[in-house]
Amino acid sequence: MANPSEDETGKQTAPDSKDDRPTPTDDLVTTNHTLTVKRQKLRYTARTGRMVLRKESVTDGTFDGHVPKAEVFLTSYTLDDADAGERPVTFAFNGGPGSSSVWLHLGLLGPRRVVAGDVDAPEPPPYRLTDNQETLLRHSDLVFIDPVSTGYSRPAEGEKPQDYHGFTGDIESVGEIIRLWTSRNGRWLSPKFLAGESYGTLRAAALAEHLQSRYGMYLNGLLLISAVLDFATIRFNGENDLPYSLFLPTYASVAHYHGLHGDRELDDVLREAEEFAERDYPLALARGARLSADERREIVAKLASLTGLSHEYIDRVDLRIEHLRFFAELLRDRKLVVGRLDSRFTGPDTDYGKEQITNDPSMSAMVGPYTAALNHYVRAELGYENDLPYEIINMAAHKEWSYKEFENQFVSTVDKVSAAMRANPHLKLHVSLGYTDGATPYFAAEHTLAHLAIPDELRENITRAYYPAGHMMYVHEPSRLRQSSDLAEFVRAASNQT
Repeated sequence: MANPSEDETGKQTAPDSKDDRPTPTDDLVTTNHTLTVKRQKLRYTARTGRMVLRKESVTDGTFDGHVPKAEVFLTSYTLDDADAGERPVTFAFNGGPGSSSVWLHLGLLGPRRVVAGDVDAPEPPPYRLTDNQETLLRHSDLVFIDPVSTGYSRPAEGEKPQDYHGFTGDIESVGEIIRLWTSRNGRWLSPKFLAGESYGTLRAAALAEHLQSRYGMYLNGLLLISAVLDFATIRFNGENDLPYSLFLPTYASVAHYHGLHGDRELDDVLREAEEFAERDYPLALARGARLSADERREIVAKLASLTGLSHEYIDRVDLRIEHLRFFAELLRDRKLVVGRLDSRFTGPDTDYGKEQITNDPSMSAMVGPYTAALNHYVRAELGYENDLPYEIINMAAHKEWSYKEFENQFVSTVDKVSAAMRANPHLKLHVSLGYTDGATPYFAAEHTLAHLAIPDELRENITRAYYPAGHMMYVHEPSRLRQSSDLAEFVRAASNQT
């Protein structure tokens, strides 16, 4: 808050112009830590706090200087006694839009992680933290970024949060923070990676192109976790039939998890679902009323077999199974709903005649442990204090998010990442996919990757990994261990480490 001044009568008055406001400054706090992994001590430095984001201001052709626009919260981890020129650095963020980076920070990549339990054994409050023996810090320095209005990040005093609650404002502000951190820490010659989850993958794809074209910053790789690069693959609206086919393998996987496929192997179920989703199902949807009665009955029967839903329900919804409806319908006879982010999770609802789920039981299981862990960790271990609430997920920002750049079309960054790969043929992509992810289904990501506008030889730059869990697949301990290994191997290979 600005300091008051005194008028001629001695009364204190608040500043009446931007020029009277104090200039915000970075408030980064530095702490030193040691992590022991397999008897090897990793000594690292953490820097936590807010960096001031400034913008060049020009009025009537005259340069006014660099005006503070926002204060962006981040946490960086750099390994001590390492060659900064050769050491990779990974910039990480989650999605939402409106989500902080807490999930990747304390769930998968950082040197400390929350103990949250899993679907069969959730941890009760109060929660706890433990060393992350599999942290990516072993192979790359880490920078976790909270976009404006998430975490402790806020617009500068007098600035509008809406300037950052949209596709372009978000890309430009996060890109500027990456440039600033890279320059101030002397890391232009380091191998550089972006790690994004959910909407963060769409952000990462756009940033890859933005950093190249705006700053000449070429990346080594993108770590895309629960990827969505094209909203046409996941938005159930209007005449868009595409998501119905692309969600089908996920529905089949969820039905398998909940015991609706008997003793069949998951791989067998998924193979059948994928083949049907690629060929017969989209053809049937496209034909509409031109389907004969016998053909329609065959499609209904196939969908019922794969999804675990009744023939009658599938016929009533005209062969089109919307995802929030599916989560409410699948276990209705057990008086349970399944989760959207991770459909292994189940929970009660207010009543069982509703068309869609009221709340997501998987989110309910995760938000408590991560929120408590972050609020403790940032103060008690990283030494940073701020009386603002740490916005784990800012729903106000999410609801008002602007996609004005995509008026009358679906949001997509397929063209951005394709352009980045064509300009930088060394850019590698690693895509992590969860079989029970009901938010960004794995087969939708496969569809998008198949439509990247890149030469065939660049398709070898894309690797995939599949896990038997959901959107945050790392809440499932076997998946977390394997994913940590997969990401480490990718970073080592893409940065030419031995």
